[in-house]
Amino acid sequence: MAEWGVKTELVAFAQELGFDLCRVAPASAPPHAAEFRAWLDDGRAGEMSWLERNKERRTDPQAVLPGAKSVVVLAMNYWQEDRSQESGVGSQENATPTPDSCLLSTDSSPPGRIARYAWGDDYHEVIEKKLAAIDAWLRARGGLQRCYVDTGPVLERDFAALAGAGWHGKSTMLIHPKLGTWFFLAEVLTTLDLAPDSPMPDHCGRCTRCIDACPTGAITAPHQLDARRCISYLTIELKGSIPMEFRPLIGDRIYGCDDCLDACPWNRFARSSREAAFAPREFVHDWTLRDFLALDDDGFRALFRKSPIKRIKRRGFLRNVCVALGNVGTADDLEALTRAALDPEPLIAEHAAWAIARIRERTADR
Repeated sequence: MAEWGVKTELVAFAQELGFDLCRVAPASAPPHAAEFRAWLDDGRAGEMSWLERNKERRTDPQAVLPGAKSVVVLAMNYWQEDRSQESGVGSQENATPTPDSCLLSTDSSPPGRIARYAWGDDYHEVIEKKLAAIDAWLRARGGLQRCYVDTGPVLERDFAALAGAGWHGKSTMLIHPKLGTWFFLAEVLTTLDLAPDSPMPDHCGRCTRCIDACPTGAITAPHQLDARRCISYLTIELKGSIPMEFRPLIGDRIYGCDDCLDACPWNRFARSSREAAFAPREFVHDWTLRDFLALDDDGFRALFRKSPIKRIKRRGFLRNVCVALGNVGTADDLEALTRAALDPEPLIAEHAAWAIARIRERTADR
C-alpha cells in the first residue's frame, strides 16, 4: 500500500535540501523503452557507447534495483542571470558573432559561449551530496535505494514525465511551466511504495521554436534528436575530430549549446537558482578565446577544478576553442593559433590549423 505520510515528509525534506521539485513515479518499465532501443539501433547515439552497454538496465528498473517500487524524481533549477548582457561582454543569448561582423584587427580576442549548466560547479558533485542525505533519510524508514544524477542506467526524462515533473518538449528536453527547461534531474529508485504523482499535460501546442533554432538541424522532427548533429554532443561527447560540415555551424560555442532552450517560450518564467554553487565562475564572462588557448595542462585543471568542463580535458576543450576562433576570430588571434598548431596534442594542432586557414580566408576576402 502506497505510503502518503512518508511521501509528504520526503517532499518537505527535499525542499529543505534545495531541490525545487520532488515527485514520484512507479518503478515500472519506462514508456519509451522501445523508442530508446530503436534510437540506439539507428546509430543516433553516436559514440556514446555506454548507452548501448546499459540499454537493458535502462529499460528495466528491476534490473537496477530488485524489488524497486518507486522512482523519486528530483529537480534543481540552475538558471543564472547573464550579467554580460549589461556589461556588453560576451552575450550568451542569441548573439553568435558572424564572420561578417568580425573586424580584421581588434583590441582583444572575442569571447566564447558556454552552456549555462556549466557556468558554476559540477552539478554531479553538488547534487550527489544531497542525494546521500535523501538515501539516509529513506533508509531510516526501511527503504533500499539506488541514487543517480544524469549518468545512471535510468531513462530519467521518462520517469520525470511520469511523475509530473514536466512534459516532453519537441526538443526532447523536459519542460516545467515554472522552471522552463533550466533544471537538473536526479532519481532515487527505492523499495518503498510511495504514492505516485500524476503526469502533466503537454503544453507545447504547435510551437516549433526549438526545432527552428537548432543550428545543425539535430532535432530532425518533434521529439526526435540525432545526437551526432547536436553541438552539445560535438563539443562534449565526441572525443575526436569535429566533422568539417559542422565546424562553421558551431559558431562561438566552446562547451555545449543552449539554442533550443533559449528559444523555448516557457523559459520566460525562469528565475535565478537558489543554489550558490551554480553561480557563474570568472571564466564564463571574463575570459576570451585567446585566454583559453594559452592554457597548459596544469592551468586547465586549475581553472576548471570542480567544473563539468574538466571532463573533456584540455585536448577537447582547446579543440573547441580553435573551432570557435576559426569562426569568429580575427587577425589578432593568428599568433596564438600558430602556437596552438604546434601543440604536441594532434587534436588541438589539427583544429588550430583549420582555424588559421578560416581567418586568413576571411581577411583575404576583405
